[in-house]
Amino acid sequence: MALSAHLEGVMNGMFLVILGLIWKRLMLSRILLNATFWLVIYGTFANLLAVVIAAVTGFGKMMPIAGGQEGTGAIEGLVSFLLISLSLCMLAVCIIVLAGFYTHMRQHTDE
Repeated sequence: MALSAHLEGVMNGMFLVILGLIWKRLMLSRILLNATFWLVIYGTFANLLAVVIAAVTGFGKMMPIAGGQEGTGAIEGLVSFLLISLSLCMLAVCIIVLAGFYTHMRQHTDE
């Protein structure tokens, strides 16, 4: 689980760097840009926190490949909530970013 936590941190960092590189090219309203920013921040830190908690406690039945065992209700609930909520956040982020980048690409091909 500790290796998984390390890899999550590295992959989240790479995701943030790549997103930062294309951020100025997204054709989104100010509200969607702010929402996307905060969803990305929550998603990346919730991802790291969920895996670190699972690594420290050894619990995390939602991550059976990483070796998570079923633990106490409170920790399982916290890890499960973080994993589900971050998945929904990152799915929303990917859809919003793709829509914004598609609008940018379409605008430049129309010119």
